[in-house]
Amino acid sequence: MRDDYIKEALKTIPDPNILINVVSRRVKQLKRGNRPLVESLEKLAPEDIALREVIEGKISYELGTAKSA
Repeated sequence: MRDDYIKEALKTIPDPNILINVVSRRVKQLKRGNRPLVESLEKLAPEDIALREVIEGKISYELGTAKSA
């Protein structure tokens, strides 16, 4: 993963744990064949594609709340 992409993505999703979860889920989708939501002239690893998607606002996330019975 490119450090500059990580730093930029942390501006969008400031919590590193949430960023890791969002990126890892998206990487799994990309590896299963989902198309990237961003275009790049260079060949990027799935991790970098996912980070670029976060940076460009193509991916959002919601925090769920745990409910107890």
